[in-house]
Amino acid sequence: MRHTIAALAAVTTLLAAAPALAQAANPEEPAVRAVLEHYLAGHATGDPKEFRQAFHDESRLMWIRDNALVQRSDDEYIGGASGKPAADEAQRKRWIESISITGSAASAKIVLDYPTAVLTDYMQLLKTPDGWKIVHKIFDVAPKAKPAA
Repeated sequence: MRHTIAALAAVTTLLAAAPALAQAANPEEPAVRAVLEHYLAGHATGDPKEFRQAFHDESRLMWIRDNALVQRSDDEYIGGASGKPAADEAQRKRWIESISITGSAASAKIVLDYPTAVLTDYMQLLKTPDGWKIVHKIFDVAPKAKPAA
């Protein structure tokens, strides 16, 4: 009986992991990941050129601030790039949490762990004639608790 339960648990684990394993094999993933790496490099360096390589010319960014929907164009967003790394860059961490691709559409979750907040970005990408581009970004900002004085 114990062997049967162990075998069932192993099969269940393999079946649950199958979609993730199949996704990792998508031949488009390196190209999608490269676009997201440009986005991350833009954050790390402040270089607007990195952001330009990631975003489509007509992309939109949306988020909630003070219970209201806020929108920004890619030009407005990229225009805010300082051209240099943030003063606290050494304390900032960023990573791609997940990528999902179906045909010419993809979505990705990115985490930006900064000293004062954790930002979670949800990117929507399309494979355009110019390659993969971020066409839409929504995000959430979770402020971190301030250390006790």
